[in-house]
Amino acid sequence: MRWEHEDVAERHQARMHNSKGIMRQRSALVEHPFGTLKRRAGWDHFLMRGLEKSQGEFSLMVLGYNFTRVLNILGMVALKGLVQKQPFLGNTDDSNPTRILWVSIA
Repeated sequence: MRWEHEDVAERHQARMHNSKGIMRQRSALVEHPFGTLKRRAGWDHFLMRGLEKSQGEFSLMVLGYNFTRVLNILGMVALKGLVQKQPFLGNTDDSNPTRILWVSIA
């Protein structure tokens, strides 16, 4: 007796077998960010308990990684120029965390 989704698994296996070079390239591209995140944080587990808290912890790690990438790609001078052009910086609501972040960068 076959599993009801056996045909899907077989098609997937055939596709992976026929495109080893593409999968190797994809693996190299996808694994780098996760390896970097793990190395930076000394990760082998989450510090928080529960799915929602762990998702929050991971989201903060990804935010930091993406922010570093933006800095590396654009450079600090270009990023400051882009931040200063943002219309919401004219808002003087000092309780807005987004405004506080952008003003501290600029």
